Amino acid sequence: MRVAVIGGGAAGQIAAIKAAENGHRVTIFEQNEKLGKKLFITGKGRCNVTNAADREGFFRHVVRNPRFLYSAYAHFDSAAIMALIEAAGVPLKVERGQRVFPASDHSSDILKALEKTVRVSGVNVRLNTRVSAILTSGGAVSGVRVGETVEPFDAVILATGGLSYPSTGSTGDGFRFAQALGHTVVPPKGSLVPFETAEPWCAELSGLTLKNVTLTAYNKKGKEVYSELGEMLFTHFGVSGPLVLSASALVAEEPEGTVLSIDLKPGLSEEQLDARLLRDLAANAKKTFAGALYGLLPQKLLGVVLRCAGIDGAAQAGNCTKAQRRALIETLKGLKLHVTGARPIAEAIVTRGGVSVSEVNPSTMESKKVANLYFAGELLDTDAFTGGFNLQIAWSTGALAGSSIPTEVSSI
Repeated sequence: MRVAVIGGGAAGQIAAIKAAENGHRVTIFEQNEKLGKKLFITGKGRCNVTNAADREGFFRHVVRNPRFLYSAYAHFDSAAIMALIEAAGVPLKVERGQRVFPASDHSSDILKALEKTVRVSGVNVRLNTRVSAILTSGGAVSGVRVGETVEPFDAVILATGGLSYPSTGSTGDGFRFAQALGHTVVPPKGSLVPFETAEPWCAELSGLTLKNVTLTAYNKKGKEVYSELGEMLFTHFGVSGPLVLSASALVAEEPEGTVLSIDLKPGLSEEQLDARLLRDLAANAKKTFAGALYGLLPQKLLGVVLRCAGIDGAAQAGNCTKAQRRALIETLKGLKLHVTGARPIAEAIVTRGGVSVSEVNPSTMESKKVANLYFAGELLDTDAFTGGFNLQIAWSTGALAGSSIPTEVSSI
């Protein structure tokens, strides 16, 4: 079978490799000047290849449509992609949270390993080439149009990505192709995306990273939807960082109205924190509040916390009342932020929404509407938390799509 893979990212490359291994003549169409452009920037340039969690751990981190991925993950799991990359000569390492990275900490090594495997598999790679349409005949794929040229193919795997990081080529072509062929596309939104907040003091703290804090998120109905210990970051527009990105995955549909609560001292109970405040304030009774509590928090953050607690940082510490101490404890254990919206989808790590999984066969990734049309990767309406899980979705769905193409042409 002649197979066209549209998109040369993670899902597209693994799909092409698997299809070629099954004896198909495979061509990757990539509009960029190189393969895997988005892969290059993942994991802050280190490429978080996958997550070494077991099956239960993997699915616990999939936010949207996890059941749809059961067959794909069973077919090609994290151990499978790790074995493929290491077989291509790139050693891997497992870090905190079971995150998997190249031992070199260079995403370029992952790109080289994949491209090497693609080339060795005999896949034809056409860079700087944009497909303008997928052609069908009799309810089945018949080819693709490149510019004004029609090129015949027996099967097409769509792996064009979503809408996040458009500079890497995620321009939404796949959504347009899918809709033109009769598929439902769940409106794409950003997931794993920073939040904009109403509090002006976030800008004062821009660049400050908080480690070992607990972030709890409440949706607009006041229901707790997320709570985790970890790291976050203040920005000029609000907040970002791992905790915030993961929380965003659970309120991606309606981020506005979300309330965030930061426990700045999760290792201390309220009673223990009160005891510490009493000690610090008594030991520095003649100093200001800001001076007496200097070691409690970073200086800029301490000033913000005191203001939010209604305390004048220049007032004398020895005059602290029980009510002021109570207000300070409540602020330290629950500093509130009010989300006004998410950053644009172009700044999101992944796209939420996409081709409706109800119209895709989960056992093969083939369209239920057009024979020999397959979907893989971020194009599908499924997403997960940070930590390598979204890349694993791309590897798993891509591998299943490439492996599922039959040796004989079929039609619906």
